[in-house]
Amino acid sequence: MREPAKTDHAYDGIEEFDNPLPAWWKWTFVATIVICPFYWMFYHGGAEGRSIQDSYNLALADNTRLQFAEIADLSPDSATIMRFSAKPSWVRVGEIVFKTNCASCHGRQGEGKIGPNLTDEQYKHINAVDDIAKVIANGAAANAMPAWSNRLHPNEIVMVSAYVATLRGQNVEGGKASEGKQIPPWPAAPADSTEDTEAENAS
Repeated sequence: MREPAKTDHAYDGIEEFDNPLPAWWKWTFVATIVICPFYWMFYHGGAEGRSIQDSYNLALADNTRLQFAEIADLSPDSATIMRFSAKPSWVRVGEIVFKTNCASCHGRQGEGKIGPNLTDEQYKHINAVDDIAKVIANGAAANAMPAWSNRLHPNEIVMVSAYVATLRGQNVEGGKASEGKQIPPWPAAPADSTEDTEAENAS
């Protein structure tokens, strides 16, 4: 019987058989190398919604949405919108609602496409921060901006309004030209929301 081939080195008298790697293992390794560039381009090429961070934010927002069951329907008034605009975890919920339903017209960053730029200081149908919720709920411009009250939970309208409020003044590069008129600054967030934000950042 033929003795199996051995490697040409030994350690403390211990020899090693020269067993080749299984063909399936080598081809799996080759396939992994071939797939790597496509994997990198898909998940790390800069496309919105594909990165680990985007997946995490989506999961976090979905989890936070479950908390809607624990709170009563929110009133879409100025104080409520500003209170939630100062809470990062709830702003992320509003961001997901926005990117799911509003990005096709306003851009994924609010820079404006068919709809107006939401990142500058000019507004067409908004005079105060609570008008954001009214426009989202009831629509505007003869339904060029459709009403979302029959498609979004009342709390989602508050969250997306809070998110849109945070976009003001960001002036995203490449944004659509300003439309409408400049309006007074948003009111300050209530003191309790500032305390909540500090607690969230510390956790």
